[in-house]
Amino acid sequence: MPRGPAQHGDHPRGGDVVELRVHGVSGAQPSAVLHEARVRQVAGDDSGGFHRRAGSDDTDPDGLTLEAYRWADLPSGTVARTLSMVFLLPFMLSNLAVWMRPAGRRAAGVTILCRLLALNLTVVYVVSIAGVALDLLAWRCLGAARCRAPFDTLAGLDDRPVGQRLAVLTLLPIAAIVLLRLLGTRRSGPAGNPVWAVEPLVARLRAIHVAAAFAVLDLLLLTARRAGGATPATTLLWTLSAAVLLVCVGLLAAPGLIDRASTAGMSTWFARAVGVAAVGLSVATLVAVAGDGRGWPSSAGLPGYGAIAGGALFGQMALLVLLCGLVLWRHGRARAQSAPPRGAAQSALPWGAARSALPWGAARSALPRGAGATVIAAIAVGLSGAFSAGLVYQAGDLLGGFRGDGGPPLPYRWTILAVFLHVAAAALVCAAITLRSRRRRWRAAADITARDFPAVPPEATGRLRLATKAVARARFTEWLGVLATAYAALAVIGLATSLLGGTGRGPEDLTWRFLGLPAGFVAMALAGGTYIVAATVLVLLSGGVFAYRTAWFRRHVGILWDLGTFWPRAAHPFAPPSYADRAVPELADRITQLAERHAGVVLCGHSHGSALLALAVLRLPPHTRRRVALLTYGSPLDRLYARLFPAYLNREVLREVGERVGWRWLNLWRDTDPVGGWIFAAHRPGDPPPDAADPASGVDRRLRDPRSLLPAPGERRPPPVRGHHPDEQEPEFRAALRELAGRLRPPDGG
Repeated sequence: MPRGPAQHGDHPRGGDVVELRVHGVSGAQPSAVLHEARVRQVAGDDSGGFHRRAGSDDTDPDGLTLEAYRWADLPSGTVARTLSMVFLLPFMLSNLAVWMRPAGRRAAGVTILCRLLALNLTVVYVVSIAGVALDLLAWRCLGAARCRAPFDTLAGLDDRPVGQRLAVLTLLPIAAIVLLRLLGTRRSGPAGNPVWAVEPLVARLRAIHVAAAFAVLDLLLLTARRAGGATPATTLLWTLSAAVLLVCVGLLAAPGLIDRASTAGMSTWFARAVGVAAVGLSVATLVAVAGDGRGWPSSAGLPGYGAIAGGALFGQMALLVLLCGLVLWRHGRARAQSAPPRGAAQSALPWGAARSALPWGAARSALPRGAGATVIAAIAVGLSGAFSAGLVYQAGDLLGGFRGDGGPPLPYRWTILAVFLHVAAAALVCAAITLRSRRRRWRAAADITARDFPAVPPEATGRLRLATKAVARARFTEWLGVLATAYAALAVIGLATSLLGGTGRGPEDLTWRFLGLPAGFVAMALAGGTYIVAATVLVLLSGGVFAYRTAWFRRHVGILWDLGTFWPRAAHPFAPPSYADRAVPELADRITQLAERHAGVVLCGHSHGSALLALAVLRLPPHTRRRVALLTYGSPLDRLYARLFPAYLNREVLREVGERVGWRWLNLWRDTDPVGGWIFAAHRPGDPPPDAADPASGVDRRLRDPRSLLPAPGERRPPPVRGHHPDEQEPEFRAALRELAGRLRPPDGG
């Protein structure tokens, strides 16, 4: 890892303990993490570094040497890089979906569908850019319909034959493919010590996606050329291009072919050979199209473009529906197999108490394990379709290429309509679930605060209501499973519109014929869809800038971005690279160094920082683990991550983390926290006593929030509601830290 020279204060000490803090997605500055205005960097670099307080004394009042690791710039970096990642958001989400697959060997089908869906997103990307370059510019603006100046002449191409115009403007989508290829070569971690050894897999996926992109581009050109009469040359090239595309699909659809170590060398060679063949076919296609002097058919749009674009958009919706069906089927089977026999006690909690005995609902009803893949994939598909349709629509309006007959390609009109319907339905579903859950959340929150504050003076009634409101809001996380499942089910809207688009009829015709709605209604929906797409792009771009510039904004929206760039590229090779390949080994190396120099190291991870530390613990050598303790707070390890990533961050993995540190692990959580929570047991007031035989039962400690409803003696204001915010100065945190440090210090005090 990159290291700076050891500075004053970093010399070996035999008897003290180091407190190493790792922040969450808020991207706090080292001075905020260390609660000190002046800090110095002792290791790392500007993107990810270790910091201590400036001066000769870097200990806290408890005698611990304080150090902080800041990794906030690893996922983003410069503004330009952040904005480029915004446009790669669908790719990132499709890659994230494969890591959310259910656990078990039989989840291979989910992995295959996620990878095929990722390939389809690349195809849709190329088809939409080709729609602007070939359909709008080469065919319409320079031929069938005159566009606004200067696009009606475009450097004299209007006087050139159609084939030559198409061949020249094909360089635009080729440049887009090359750009993706260059972005796919980026790395953010060290080459020799990665967390996940997936770089060979990324190379294979990259070759497959590039080959498919060139093959689809060839099919667009050759289909248009063959519409005016096929020749042996165009038929041969079309057949070979279709074969390349089918081979790419087959490489991803064969279970484990590109993953197995036994076939890794062969699949890498074969994928690269397919990529080279695709590039060679593209060169031959450009030569054939540019040199063909025959006449071209007369049509408003590029011949065959609508059919290929419609097939690509229909393919992604069909894959999404298959993915949703497979995940829900697996979830149903898992529930059926784990259901108690008829007559047994229903809804039993892990410790055997009936759920009805606990009015606040101790068992979680968050996202079903493994179902996150469908939700994230649905968002990726929705964004991909919206971006592609919005690009063609906005480019057509800018160029004036839709002023003649035909209008926008029919598949994109249906896609824009699907965007409008999907957003409207999602808003209604979200509102319905929010209102439906409100009474239950408030009732559960009232039970919790009533047990925390059994005697409330009249002047604290308002504060009690604020605390209850905070708990009720935080408990909306438990309803995300219902909301996510409902959102994924809305994928049928996209599938239905894709099927209707395959009829060759416009949305205005079918809605008038079957629903009796006037054409103006559909036109209004299409206009609304274009505005929604434009607003989405604007919000994402603004979010990319503010997430980089503003810590407050990053704290609220950065969790999705940091989660997406945390996982390596196992489905889409053009997704942003994983920062964990640097952060986790860097943390593990630093922890090992500190453990060799000091009596022990207490690892303090807030929010997503707890996940980084958990993975770092799994990489530590045995002699280092004996001198390490773990303190997590606001941790989503079980509440969110174990459900979102059940194959990789499940209960078994969390127990292994506890065993690695000898169960020197404490987890602090609050009921007002919408992100973090308990890991093994809630330990609320009135819960059954913990199982002394299970070391995991001693990990979780609940913090009452707020600590009191009235100001403490000498204070003017009552303690605030902390929620998910870290507070390393609160008494409970300091007590837990002292306890863990005491377990690490030698019995004689060192």
